[in-house]
Amino acid sequence: MTPLADLEALANPSKAAEMLAYHKAARPYLGVTVPQIDDLTDRWRADLTLDDRLQLAADLWKTNIHEARIAAAKLLTQARIRPDDAAWALIQSWVPDFDAWAIADHASIAGQKRLVADPTRLATVETWVTSPHLWTRRAALGMTLPWTKQNFPKPAELAARDRVLDWCARLADDKDWFIQNAVAGWVRDLARHDAPRARAFLETHGPRLKPFAQKEAARHLPD
Repeated sequence: MTPLADLEALANPSKAAEMLAYHKAARPYLGVTVPQIDDLTDRWRADLTLDDRLQLAADLWKTNIHEARIAAAKLLTQARIRPDDAAWALIQSWVPDFDAWAIADHASIAGQKRLVADPTRLATVETWVTSPHLWTRRAALGMTLPWTKQNFPKPAELAARDRVLDWCARLADDKDWFIQNAVAGWVRDLARHDAPRARAFLETHGPRLKPFAQKEAARHLPD
């Protein structure tokens, strides 16, 4: 069986209808769960060279099937991919196709691994902040979440953290719900590991966020 046939063999039409109603993105859905996709991609990955994995990921993405696109992202979600320039290029090529949160978030997790592997790639991601495509703007924050999580950041990591906080500030006036939510989520996660920076951001830029985003961003800050 081909990988796509593996996915189709697990199809659940009733669940697929529920997923279409939930995600509201007009594409085919099979009704396959994420744990089932994990099991398949683990098996495929074990049998493939890196080049073959990249080709499979590209082919699955092109189908536009919801579960196939998630599987494509999961094929590239490992920290150790060497060399990884082709993987990063493929992930970047997907960003303009983002049109709903689930696929975008799975692909962004794959992107996180490539950014941590080579932080100079942040220069490319910074250009996304001014994109007219809201999902590209959102991906700039989704792919940089690892910089919210270091408990003992090195100077270069602190510089990257401040750089992305500046992107958050630039996006604070963006009224799209998904962008407001992304800014709030970035600052919320940062507050767990660097409360002073999160608090300073909210003191300066919080009033520009929508009320729900202000509340969410401050959720982990001590009173």
